[in-house]
Amino acid sequence: MTPPPRTDATRAWVHDAIALLEQEATRSADTHLLRLDFPGFPDIAFYFKDEASHPTGSLKHRLARSLFLYALCNGRLRPGQTVVDASSGSTAISEAWFARLLGLSFVAVMPACTAPQKIRDVQALGGHCDLVEDPAQVHARAAEHAANGACHLDQFGLAERATDWRGNNNIAESILGQLRREPQPVPAWIVCGVGTGGTSATIGRYLRYRRLDTRLCVAEPTGSGYVHGWRTRDRSVVASQPTRIEGIGRPQVEPGFLFDVVDAVVEVDDAASIAAALLLEDLLGTRYGGSSGTNFTACLRLAADMRARGERGSVVTLLCDRGQRYQQTIFDPGWRAAHGLDIAPWQDALRDALQRGVLATPAGA
Repeated sequence: MTPPPRTDATRAWVHDAIALLEQEATRSADTHLLRLDFPGFPDIAFYFKDEASHPTGSLKHRLARSLFLYALCNGRLRPGQTVVDASSGSTAISEAWFARLLGLSFVAVMPACTAPQKIRDVQALGGHCDLVEDPAQVHARAAEHAANGACHLDQFGLAERATDWRGNNNIAESILGQLRREPQPVPAWIVCGVGTGGTSATIGRYLRYRRLDTRLCVAEPTGSGYVHGWRTRDRSVVASQPTRIEGIGRPQVEPGFLFDVVDAVVEVDDAASIAAALLLEDLLGTRYGGSSGTNFTACLRLAADMRARGERGSVVTLLCDRGQRYQQTIFDPGWRAAHGLDIAPWQDALRDALQRGVLATPAGA
């Protein structure tokens, strides 16, 4: 569908929309960087960037703002136009927030298996959820909406370029700024998961731009498309097994995942991710989602390797979203039992790691 020509009224609307996004960014304070120290790692500090404290409850708040700005500044978003994107939930919630801010209709194309609370959150913000039984078809369904005149924000295709990786208070710049008065202001590792690939691309590029020795680790569910893609440098590979951790562990390699800015990939079992999410709640007093547990497990794995080599330093990771969104899934013992997820062995292994500085994989895991 050919868009109508730009008019003075359209340009004025775009200017007003960008001003609204800038005002929202100014009102939103930066997220906290929390520190934890553990007896088993006396020379290694752990830092957690609490992205769940954004107004929409996840690190996708940054991405959604960037995607709207990208669409506006590239002339792709017009007054009154419906906005659409494919999402497993958190991005859709943030996009629904910004669509409401701009007075636009929003459609989230989501897998039908998405956590019910996420669907309710999108709807509460005025968005419509187009649920797809086959998760592999969400991109095609979003494209159908775009063919009918909607603006496709396309988080999976545009995330790595929509965010300004050189600065502008991106997540990497924020982390390094908050560490500047810490004993180890340049961390040994930054750990993140991969949904679209935008966060890992931003962090990896920024570390190189600043000429820092910090390495970037991607924490992913076992057997994900990103795991196999990074190891083989083959963008056509697919996941060897599914995951129950929403937001990461994509079945295929998305366009925004940049292999060459990632220094290491750590695979994490779903049971370990959930056990680590519950452990984070005990340590921090707040419940975070399963991807935060994936990140935490990878941090402990990296720190155990550092300790074995006699290295000192710090490890930084992200707390990605609010755990309340998963009350009916990963935090429900009945749901876990129905999906064959026994987290007890991993709970013991993770707590033992905090005390001894060694992360042993439980027998049978």
